[in-house]
Amino acid sequence: MTQIAELEPKVVWEHFQTLCEIPRPSKHEQQLRDYLKGWAELRGLSTVVDEVGNLIIRKPATAGYENRVGVVLQGHLDMVCQANAGTEHDFFKDPIRPVLQDGWLVAENTTLGADNGIGVALGMAVLNSEEVPHGPIEVLLTLDEEAGMGGALGLGTGLLQGQYLINIDTEEWGEFYMGCAGGVDVNVSRAYASEALPAGYQAASLVIKGLRGGHSGADIHLGRGNANKILIRLIRELEAETDLRVSSFKGGTARNALSREAFAAVAFPAADAAKVAAKLDAFQSLLRFELAGVDEGVTVVQEQIALGSVLARADQSAIFAALHAAPHGVKRMSQRVEGVVETSNNLGVVVLEQGKLFANLMVRSLLDSGTWMLAREVESLFLLAGCQVGMEGGYPGWAPNPQSKLLALFQQVYAKEFGGEAQVQVIHAGLECGILGSKYPGMDMVSFGPNIRGAHAPGERVEVESVGKAWHLLKAVLAAVPAR
Repeated sequence: MTQIAELEPKVVWEHFQTLCEIPRPSKHEQQLRDYLKGWAELRGLSTVVDEVGNLIIRKPATAGYENRVGVVLQGHLDMVCQANAGTEHDFFKDPIRPVLQDGWLVAENTTLGADNGIGVALGMAVLNSEEVPHGPIEVLLTLDEEAGMGGALGLGTGLLQGQYLINIDTEEWGEFYMGCAGGVDVNVSRAYASEALPAGYQAASLVIKGLRGGHSGADIHLGRGNANKILIRLIRELEAETDLRVSSFKGGTARNALSREAFAAVAFPAADAAKVAAKLDAFQSLLRFELAGVDEGVTVVQEQIALGSVLARADQSAIFAALHAAPHGVKRMSQRVEGVVETSNNLGVVVLEQGKLFANLMVRSLLDSGTWMLAREVESLFLLAGCQVGMEGGYPGWAPNPQSKLLALFQQVYAKEFGGEAQVQVIHAGLECGILGSKYPGMDMVSFGPNIRGAHAPGERVEVESVGKAWHLLKAVLAAVPAR
């Protein structure tokens, strides 16, 4: 494994190495949180663990900076856990094993956890360094961000003391974010009946793989393939050409990741085997044409298997018609912020097995009304198919504040330290700032970070040089925070 702690700046990378060594799937961050809590207390820093398990670490101001505005540095402890098919990696036990490639730290076959491990490492570096002048500091490390924003949603309203909040959870160096999308999960379930496999039918597994995947917010506009939608489309097209029967379906593993792989167990009349094979070849060629330049590696695979039962015809028809009609991708571009997605949906997870369908669709919008409009449309569609539909984990967006004093400070310091102007952006991904702003309405907030590519997908990487720049900027901003 690459010796991460030997990279520069060491004060940052030594903490990221710790995060690579301690497993931290969403909802399983306790081991890492307890380690960081103990680490802080050994250094004489005060800590608070709130009712839902978020960790707050406080560091007093350095001498001469006691009257500066208090700053909260914020990141989340959990990571999206994705691995390529055939990769043996237990995210609950195994460390992440990155390598250094052309100036980027890369996890080749799994997610890296730079989202948001680098943000956490930068916050810890401030706590650890004696060379960074600053006013009162709080580092807020939340839980469960990737699986529903649970930590931020559960944070109490009387815990934070700072007036500025720096969220270190974006992925483009040289860009400062002042707004983000809100969202809600739409969870769909339905029971179905099964029947025996008809005589004379040939069983096969159909697999869609080779897609790039990515972040369901930040990458939703890039036109990449969604394995769930592709395989559902293939099933519907095969239903029109043969008596296709479905036994099971499994696609996607994370609500906020574009589905890279999907698997279905199906059966069809053995006499139609040649027709099905030709259809699969033609369908793969069509997909590679449609996805040229974004996902031309898409592959359709058929393998012979054994099956005992399939879905009842009426249930199969209702379920796959609804899944086929379910929206995915950009619903509307923003009319207020040029070039930014306003509303979107990701069909992230579909599981159909053992008599029950479960599907998760993650709706995002810069407008809270847009979130609920699309979520209700999705709900109505699946209710027509006899499904049960629930809304879970709704969170507000972060409304842009162009008059932000903290944003102006970041822009001034960036221009002084690096020359030129940083870009100010609104991001379609869901940051915790919207939730935190609703709980602390007077808090001034900005989000920034280093260059990270491929978050939420295997091959995720972070540019080492940009981490150094982010550290330099963070130190300079903390030194320049004005008096209260």
